[in-house]
Amino acid sequence: MFRKELKVLDCTIRDGGLINNYHFTDDFVKAVYRAACDSAVDIIELGKKLAVSEEYSRDKFGKWNFCDDDDLKMIIDSHECENPPLIAVMFDIGRVDFNSLKPRDQSPFDMARVACYVPDIDKGLDLVKRSKDMGYDTTINIMACSAAIRTELIEALNQVEETAELDYLYLVDSYGAFYSEQVTDYLNLYKKYAPSKELGFHAHNNQQLAFSNTQQAIIDGVNLLDATINGIGRGAGNCNLELLLNFLKNPKFDVEPIYKAIQEEFVPLRKEIEWGFNDIYGISGHLNQHPRAAMKLRGDKKNRDRCYDFLIESSRLDEGIIS
Repeated sequence: MFRKELKVLDCTIRDGGLINNYHFTDDFVKAVYRAACDSAVDIIELGKKLAVSEEYSRDKFGKWNFCDDDDLKMIIDSHECENPPLIAVMFDIGRVDFNSLKPRDQSPFDMARVACYVPDIDKGLDLVKRSKDMGYDTTINIMACSAAIRTELIEALNQVEETAELDYLYLVDSYGAFYSEQVTDYLNLYKKYAPSKELGFHAHNNQQLAFSNTQQAIIDGVNLLDATINGIGRGAGNCNLELLLNFLKNPKFDVEPIYKAIQEEFVPLRKEIEWGFNDIYGISGHLNQHPRAAMKLRGDKKNRDRCYDFLIESSRLDEGIIS
């Protein structure tokens, strides 16, 4: 048995690019796109659509931080596919040059995913409206909801419900802090205050629960699921796409191309960059903290495995002992 309404979004390049400033080779991105096509994934997110600035320069960041039309077309044209996935990009508030965007019917991408925190929901929904006006499918990904004040989150959800231009409302476990009962609790909240919206779910693997929490989201009625090949992503990474496709039991999905990409592309990549669960990320998830401190420690080869010291310092910080 399977649920036909379920769709899978591969965010390998966008979330994985947070590890290496989007410096993936063209061949690597082509291999990921080919795997997504051949596995029948519904949507693939190929990066961010940011405007060039002093902070985000082309010298410092790779091309998938900007997703120029020509680069997207180069990837799409690299592999013929009878039913190609929709192409998504992510918009960050204040970093999108709308003057350079073309309407969807003239563009290589189909979906604009807007990421924002609760205090910026007005700005996020404004991006959604402007994107929909240009013909794009839209999502709003409310980040770090586990750290948001509940009443403020409810106010944000009320605004979401009033936004007709929005296609999907995402529950995002930004810190990998959720257990299954919390996934259910937040999704019930989302359904209560934004009942007309289709829901999406994006998990992080800080406590090795990204896959099981995604399963719980399915049980709770979510129909758009994020995952990445081999779980690649910032810090502890994400729900593994290969595990999710196996679990869904939908005969349209073919997991073999994903495992081929893992063997040929991701195993070698692990020699260059790190992602996935370790005890440092497990601590940050348990304490519901942003993983930036854990990521900084993992970058210190001398001290990267000092999990006890990290626990003590992070706990003191969580209790407000350290300013």
